[in-house]
Amino acid sequence: MKSRRAASISRRGHADVPDDVAQRAPRRAPGVFRPRPEADSGEDADRPTVERAAQDRRRSTRMRAAAAARSQVEDPLRHLVPARWRLMAAFLTLAFGLVAFNTLSLPDLIGFVLATAAIAICAAAPFIVRYQDTFGPIWTRYVIMSAAITLPLILFGLALARWAAHGPASAWASSIAALVMMTFYAACILDGRIIPKIAATGGLWLGPCLYGGNPGAQSMMALWTAIAVVIAYQEARRLGRRAEARTAREHEQRRAEELLAEYEETGQGWFWETDRRGQLTYVSRRIAKLLGKDQAELEGRPFTDLFVLDRQEPGHEQESERTLVFHLSTRSSFHELQVRAATREEEERWWSISGRPVLDQFDNFLGFRGSGSDLTETRKSQRHVVQLARFDSLTKLANRFQMAEWLEKILSAPRVENKACAVFLLDLDRFKQVNDTMGHPAGDALLKQVADRLRSTVGEGGQVGRLGGDEFQVVLPGRIAREELAYLAHRIIENLSQPYSIEGSRVTIGASVGIALSPDDGTSSEALIRNADLALYAAKDGGRGRHHFYAQDLHSDAQERQQLEQDLRDAIAHGGLELYYQPQVRVTTEKITGFEALLRWKHPRQGYLSPAKFVPVAEEAGLIPQIGEWALRTACHDLSKWPEEVRVAVNVSPLQFANPALPAIVTSAIAAAGIAPGRLELEITESVFMGDDASTEAMFAALKGVGVRLALDDFGTGYSSLGYLQSAPFDKIKIDQSFVRGATMEGSRNGAIIAAIVSLAEALGMETTAEGVETLDELDLIRMLGCSHVQGYIYEKPLPPAAATERLARGLTAIAQGPRSARAPRQTMLRKVTLEHGGQEYAGTIRNISRSGALVEGLWNVPTGTTFEVQLSDSLRRRATCRWCSEDRMGVGFDEPLPVDASGAVSFTPPRPVREKAEAAGLRKAG
Repeated sequence: MKSRRAASISRRGHADVPDDVAQRAPRRAPGVFRPRPEADSGEDADRPTVERAAQDRRRSTRMRAAAAARSQVEDPLRHLVPARWRLMAAFLTLAFGLVAFNTLSLPDLIGFVLATAAIAICAAAPFIVRYQDTFGPIWTRYVIMSAAITLPLILFGLALARWAAHGPASAWASSIAALVMMTFYAACILDGRIIPKIAATGGLWLGPCLYGGNPGAQSMMALWTAIAVVIAYQEARRLGRRAEARTAREHEQRRAEELLAEYEETGQGWFWETDRRGQLTYVSRRIAKLLGKDQAELEGRPFTDLFVLDRQEPGHEQESERTLVFHLSTRSSFHELQVRAATREEEERWWSISGRPVLDQFDNFLGFRGSGSDLTETRKSQRHVVQLARFDSLTKLANRFQMAEWLEKILSAPRVENKACAVFLLDLDRFKQVNDTMGHPAGDALLKQVADRLRSTVGEGGQVGRLGGDEFQVVLPGRIAREELAYLAHRIIENLSQPYSIEGSRVTIGASVGIALSPDDGTSSEALIRNADLALYAAKDGGRGRHHFYAQDLHSDAQERQQLEQDLRDAIAHGGLELYYQPQVRVTTEKITGFEALLRWKHPRQGYLSPAKFVPVAEEAGLIPQIGEWALRTACHDLSKWPEEVRVAVNVSPLQFANPALPAIVTSAIAAAGIAPGRLELEITESVFMGDDASTEAMFAALKGVGVRLALDDFGTGYSSLGYLQSAPFDKIKIDQSFVRGATMEGSRNGAIIAAIVSLAEALGMETTAEGVETLDELDLIRMLGCSHVQGYIYEKPLPPAAATERLARGLTAIAQGPRSARAPRQTMLRKVTLEHGGQEYAGTIRNISRSGALVEGLWNVPTGTTFEVQLSDSLRRRATCRWCSEDRMGVGFDEPLPVDASGAVSFTPPRPVREKAEAAGLRKAG
């Protein structure tokens, strides 16, 4: 189809040019810019200089040949004599024979010679055509035309006139008929050449007019000649103007071809064209090469074969691929559609294509024509930008923006049942200590491991993201039972609390989780995030390492927390904090050897607050270093008033220990108080060993250089190995109260742990202090296990400075006073429960509870020994026995201890066995 259309265009574009010339002209489909076949992006730059020079010479030769071919078309006056003029020799011979047949006569010798000369000259037309190309000036072309066309016809006309004059009477009629017939044949052969037609007609009739001697005919011939000259002159001018216009168009088109060819060679873009059936009629050579084919192989194949249209990336719909097929089928324009190229390269290649339909003058669809460009590098850059914009660069989890987008997509679902979801907000406990003591690179490494554990724990049931710092978020679509959510939160906390290996050190952190549900706790993303955040704060306030569901009263708790922070700042500024001192007693002599300074705050409206309530607020507000320095100076000042043999122990936070100025601060406090450095004991937790070993050792050396004593606080509850005890210059190890509490209970292993710690301390030449001793049996156990010091309520509660001074004034001897044995710690609550006895159910309210028993209110006059089945929660039931009863209150003991969480509080959601991933599929959204 393309060749026929090109031929028709050539004939229409050069209506005054003979077909044989038009056929020699280069043909192009309309509007298709054909680059030079040699053009190929990237090849010229890689070829040697000699090869490129040879290619340029071949290209110049072809361009000159093409220019010569175009010049034949551009100049209609160049070929006044067509090559097929030789046919006129046959027609002249035929006319000569017909006249002889009609008149039954022959011309005389002169007439015969004239006719023969005319036939010979016409037969030599091909040689004359080749000869006329060698002449430059335009006037020579008219000379050639006169010799090749006008002269033979004049000779033939004279031959017929002479024959008619000397022949029979019928010769004139036959001659005139022959002249008319020759005029018609000449006009046909010279189709499209007006000037040669005039010359041929005039030459053919000139002989009879001159030979006949008729003045009227001669006058008419003269007039016709004048008119013919004018017409020929005007026609020459018209053809000249047309040639100039055509030359300009050809030059512009040639320049466009060269520019587009150069553009394709640079690799910045390419062009294509299809027919009405969607099959390629042209595609750039560079694209064909990328596809591993020749241009000729691609022509005639469907345009869609250039692309991979059936590939769907996971989670991404290739909308552009469907749109391309849509536009091709609907014959509509398209712009910058992104499609994947069907190349043989291992790496994906993407193109941006544009196209528009091509119509003829009757609005008939002819096909598509368009361009394309390479998008591979652009898509790589875009993918990198998207990665940065939507994912956390450190953990590769979704970032805050993508999590908000994902949550908004769920909440904006058209169906109400699809809007249900759960939002977890997680905050790592003690992560800041790792960052401060070990450095940010270690913190980054820890966050990566946390992200991996969190991703594997949640699995495919939800989306996991990092909001920033040590904050993470989990979004679980669908309506999920609270028990399932509680179990998942418990697994997350458990998995994230397992030890990590960071730079050869063993690190342990924790996690707290806040949970908000949609639509119960909010229907907008802002409300859900805010309420989950409040639930997270509640989990932290509950002792960390816990999860908490959002409740309506948390808003007031958040406001209270904000107010508490402001009040704490005011207390620091105006001296509202206090230090209380709890005695430390040597077991063998029962004499006070020192005090531990404990922070207290009497709130102006709420009274004394527990440090467990305001210390986390101080940590989050960044007030710990300021409070720590104040406590250090205050303790030294109070110590200066006490006997010389009494020491004071002050807690040093990991933030203070990481401060290079700590030795100078300690020295300044000691000097200001005027005390001996050995009377000051700094209690340091194991978390300081998670940092740089060199800086830690340097700090220990600097503090020992000052002369203070060092105590290892909360030993056994930290995060490090025992290797640091080889070099750390501790004077004392303090056994945490969690080991003392319950040590006397049957089946407890705490006694063995305490004995091991005492043996280790004695081997290292260190003292030991057991904290939290409250009962006489605990004191007896501690004394039996060999602890050197005791600290706890069994001897004294923490005392204000004045009371401590007064106590020392009465002597250093301490007397143990307290209960003989301890019961399980109880927590106060109001919880509705159901008690079943004898097939009957009774409603009761728990006032306080411990692992082993509870105080239940609501049942009157229950006999001692009565057994109940107590429904504590949907998943927790225990058999309980009434121990005593007074009016509507009774104390019950459980047959089996209740589970507790990390903080020691009773948990009403018992831990479940670890499930396989298949069992966790219930967390996924149904449908």
